[in-house]
Amino acid sequence: MSVAVFAGGCFWCTEAVFKRLKGVSIVKPGFTGGHIKNPAYREVVTERTGHAEAVYIEFDASEISYLKLLEVFFATHDPTTLNRQGADKGTHYRSAIFTTNENQKQKAIDFVKILEQEKVFNDPIVTQICDFEVFYDAEDYHFNYYDLNTEQPYCNYVISPKIQKLENYFSDILE
Repeated sequence: MSVAVFAGGCFWCTEAVFKRLKGVSIVKPGFTGGHIKNPAYREVVTERTGHAEAVYIEFDASEISYLKLLEVFFATHDPTTLNRQGADKGTHYRSAIFTTNENQKQKAIDFVKILEQEKVFNDPIVTQICDFEVFYDAEDYHFNYYDLNTEQPYCNYVISPKIQKLENYFSDILE
């Protein structure tokens, strides 16, 4: 299995998106990119730990490519807002790709260049491309949050449109 790590705002959103893809076997919400060990959610949201809310994805590269994961990542969040996704504000909501090897890093850099050359977004892409170091799982109640709470207002108004977009544009790779 291969590993991809993405931070695209609230990890409830990114987990809900990536767990629906063929070839993806594990999606875990958690934290990466910070400077303390084993941070708790209540610490991360203070913005003092430096962590981003992220998802750790295990995928079968023979079923879904890293490039396809990048495509889904950029299509289902706003990579042009610094430390923000919609009403969610803070450094822990930043857009970032945490690459696990040089091949992933180069693919991410090249993909961003193409998006910028093609002017896919009206504003500049601010997504960070960083080396992956360590991932800390979020507390249990964050796992599978969307599917367990679809009627909650945040899920209804923020996550459901992302799922709809996923279904509209990526139906061929949905589980």
